[in-house]
Amino acid sequence: MEKTKEKSRVLVIGATGRVGHYLTRFSIQSGHPTFALIRNSTFSDPSKSANLESLSSAGVTLLKGSLDDEASLEEAVTKVDVVISAIPSKHVLDQTLLINVIKRTPSIKRFIPAEYGADPDKTQVSDLDHGFYSKKSEIRRLIESSNIPYTYICCGLFMRILLPSLVQPGLQSPPVDKVTVFGDGNVKAVFVNEVDAAAFTIKTIDDPRTLNKTLYLRPSGNVCSMNDLVEMWEGKIEKKLVKTFVTESQLLEKIKETPYPDDMEMVFIYSVFIKGHHTYFEIDESCGGVNGTELYPDVKYMTVSEFLDTLL
Repeated sequence: MEKTKEKSRVLVIGATGRVGHYLTRFSIQSGHPTFALIRNSTFSDPSKSANLESLSSAGVTLLKGSLDDEASLEEAVTKVDVVISAIPSKHVLDQTLLINVIKRTPSIKRFIPAEYGADPDKTQVSDLDHGFYSKKSEIRRLIESSNIPYTYICCGLFMRILLPSLVQPGLQSPPVDKVTVFGDGNVKAVFVNEVDAAAFTIKTIDDPRTLNKTLYLRPSGNVCSMNDLVEMWEGKIEKKLVKTFVTESQLLEKIKETPYPDDMEMVFIYSVFIKGHHTYFEIDESCGGVNGTELYPDVKYMTVSEFLDTLL
């Protein structure tokens, strides 16, 4: 009888964050022996104890260590086959030491760096984003030059970003009278719920089709223009909204006069709804791209319409 292939052992870095928590959960549910690298300070933080307890009781092995402690990284990385990073975007360059450790660990079959957004190599917003995307590209180049097997995960925007306000900067909930539309309102963006992005990510771990590839998520029902979003919302509240259009130059002017980090919400709007950085290109396998919803049609995901229902 053919021996069942053993599931890869997985290390998640950033497991106490939102995305990291989902990744560890799906990893365990999928039968992967799962480890989480946890900082010493997190172990002694009372506000994190419930989170750590839930990871531990789910079967996750908690390891003490941090991204600036080489010895702890070496110890953790040698226990596993796959490393997944889910640290916040502002800390992506902190993965440098980890990459050096992985490079020296031949047992690592795959590294998934912290991305889970727009493809940084296909996003050109000049110097508006304070290095948000160029730092992610820098990490990619380091992975590739180190000959580390990888998968990059690109899922557009998480639904909790921009969508709760229907892309209205400064608002906490969707408008009920008037709405601002950026550009002509026809450029399409991609929205994915965090828990779904994690589910697709775990699917890639032992899949040769995603090795050294970029996995793009463009789920049906979740590729929407601003006009699509407004029309969808109008249907749900049974009321027409008064539209005001903001041009590219007006938005750029507003970005330039808004200090960091308050300007980043508008930078994302500019990138996504004016420049179309999520959807201006085809997913091309010959250029290293694969379509997540086509590879894994069994993954159930939340649609934009279902998310908007939660805001009613």
